[in-house]
Amino acid sequence: MVASILAYASYVPAHRLGPDSGVRGNRAVASFDENSTTMAVAAARALPADQLDRVGSVWFATTSPAYLDKTNASAIHAALQLDPRVFASDLIGSGRSTVGSLHAASAHGGLVLAADVRVGKPGSSDEKLGGDGAAALLLGEGPGIAEILATASATDELLDRWRVPTSLTGEQWEERFGFERYVELVRATVDRVLEQSGVDAVDHVVLASSNSAVVKRAGTLVKGQVSTTTSPLGFSGAADVLVALADVLDRAEPGQTVLVVSAVDGSDVWLLRTTDLLASRRQPVPLVDQLAGGTPVPYPTYLSWRGLLAREMPRRPEPDRPAGPPSLRGVGWKFGFAGARCTECGFVHLPPVPVCRSCGATQQMESVPVSRLRGRVATYTVDRLAYSPSPPVVDVVVDFDGGGRCAVEVADADPATVEVGTEVEMTFRSLFVAGGVHNYFWKAKVLPAAASDEGSES
Repeated sequence: MVASILAYASYVPAHRLGPDSGVRGNRAVASFDENSTTMAVAAARALPADQLDRVGSVWFATTSPAYLDKTNASAIHAALQLDPRVFASDLIGSGRSTVGSLHAASAHGGLVLAADVRVGKPGSSDEKLGGDGAAALLLGEGPGIAEILATASATDELLDRWRVPTSLTGEQWEERFGFERYVELVRATVDRVLEQSGVDAVDHVVLASSNSAVVKRAGTLVKGQVSTTTSPLGFSGAADVLVALADVLDRAEPGQTVLVVSAVDGSDVWLLRTTDLLASRRQPVPLVDQLAGGTPVPYPTYLSWRGLLAREMPRRPEPDRPAGPPSLRGVGWKFGFAGARCTECGFVHLPPVPVCRSCGATQQMESVPVSRLRGRVATYTVDRLAYSPSPPVVDVVVDFDGGGRCAVEVADADPATVEVGTEVEMTFRSLFVAGGVHNYFWKAKVLPAAASDEGSES
């Protein structure tokens, strides 16, 4: 078994439902153009780029897959521009899918991604106590931020939460039904792990469970000397255990032990010990900072994003379904956002072309990755008439650092934040869904800063 965790990262979407919607605190809400696939890409892109070069396999866990009967991890693989020889697969269906991914990645090393869009009936505990988000964990050999000391598992057929494939929302029994059984399973597996490792007491405990009674009593069920943590995001399905772990790794000190407990359809326990490298390899933005602030979204708008409320769409022609052949031919651009640089004159073309627009050279192009570059808005337009689930649409022309210019849509758009000179970075989103097909591409995401005064509005 691989002994090291090399890196970690989490992703929290920008939108929030406030307490006036009946939810707990500010509930993190994925935008209309986000799904479990795009959020997994966002979490993975928060990992150090040099660490992603070491990925030997990708394991994607979710309870809310964008596709069934098609591998979602392959789109993630393409967006990250991984080598075709890197294996990628989905594990879907429950919060325990993430544990399965961890076991798979720990065998030979790999990237574990977990993401979920939690949808509950209006007023339900899933809606009130849930949260949308994603997390990434990279396992491999060599010096890491934490070493795996021991693991233990117990499986049980416990029908306390379920959702049939044709249903948008899930069902669950009253929380007390599963609580007592989970208590037995968790305590037994924790005892086995501590016995295996020879550790008497742990510094931090991470507890994730689909049963809210387990979460409420986390501090009495398993107690850490420094902290006992559940996900501050709210229950996020398959992402829950990794999001909660990211929160602890943001705060833990080198040399401390972390007991990770997942109580979903059984009990799975991992005991970790952090290393001296943790302090220098924490994720760029701590989870608590990602949760702070956010953009409020009206409750009816949220319901329409989740398909729980039918609203009249703009009276414009709906987009056509993306076709497979052109998507395959342009996979490097569409999914990887890779342009072409002329080797004769250095001009960067977005999208890639075979003939240089600057010097006329033919077949003298090299691929150039752009998705991680930042740029600035050269001009923009605010379109209040375009077909969109969340008008208005803000389109910008971006000049990228190092060369290249192209027009893209703005993600999580607020027209008031966009000006000429506004600094942006790229984010992977679903432009629209037509005929059951997700039209994945890249959008510009506004960064704090900027000012100028040019643009147009239609």
